[in-house]
Amino acid sequence: MVLDRPGEPLRAADIPDPEPGPGEVLVEVRACGVCRTDLHIVDGELTEPKLPLVLGHQIVGIVVGRGEDAERFEEGDRIGIPWLGWTDGTCGYCLSGRENLCDRARFTGYDRDGGYAELASADERFAFPLPESHPDEQVAPLLCAGMIGYRSLRFTGDAERLGLYGFGASAHIVCQIAVHQGRRVFAFTRDGDEEGQAFARSLGAEWAGGSGEDPPELLEAAIVFAPVGALIPAALRASAKGATIVCAGIHMSDIPAFPYELLWGERAVRSVANLTRRDGEELLAVAPRVPVRTEVLTHPLREANQALAELRSGSLRGAAVLTDV
Repeated sequence: MVLDRPGEPLRAADIPDPEPGPGEVLVEVRACGVCRTDLHIVDGELTEPKLPLVLGHQIVGIVVGRGEDAERFEEGDRIGIPWLGWTDGTCGYCLSGRENLCDRARFTGYDRDGGYAELASADERFAFPLPESHPDEQVAPLLCAGMIGYRSLRFTGDAERLGLYGFGASAHIVCQIAVHQGRRVFAFTRDGDEEGQAFARSLGAEWAGGSGEDPPELLEAAIVFAPVGALIPAALRASAKGATIVCAGIHMSDIPAFPYELLWGERAVRSVANLTRRDGEELLAVAPRVPVRTEVLTHPLREANQALAELRSGSLRGAAVLTDV
């Protein structure tokens, strides 16, 4: 399914099979998660994708070919391909454990074709062996929603009272991990979304309400998953002194002006950008121990536009996944 230009629906197309280059593997795609980042690309909010483009960066597949010097995986191995597809490995960011900030980084389903297809290629260094505990469609959302969510959770430190703003694919995974860690989760959904609030409570959230509501206790940290800048002052208002507000999305509407008193008291606002391989390794190790249950709605590949529309509407519970059905 090919994106020719932002603002247009994806089209079904036959394109040449990808050729794995040196150090790369070719995978037969079994499942590919549909991410809000894909929606930002389609809607033109991320402005520099290669075009035409095959979207998709939560890829689960079977290795069916290897390029020159590719030795990490064998043919027949099941692997995951995430958003971070390549870094230079030599810049200050890479050498200090912050490869997610590499200025020359290349991203799957943005700079290189992704997994809305039957075949995809990837640099084997940035792919992951996958836990056997999760079938294809269940593990796919872990490859971005889970990994970005996990990185965001790390930046909340040891906060016990944790707010999650926007209860979609990332939040429903993070909620389970946070509860497993002994944290108390307070979930914020769209106002009036009783079904979404019940979903959050079913995954261990102690309290769930609308984004305009005040939680019963002040938060020690919050993660804002929804790409809505107005939620930042709301989260600050709901937080105790010393709290950290983490912005987890790659794109967000403008944050409105707010009084300094909301930030005062050593509160902090920070962003999370991309992911590192360490984030992925840690998340894939902890997911079977929780165990994380991913709530997924599957679509065949040809229904990619419908899956994106469901994500855009906010009607989706959990994550959407394209399959090879």
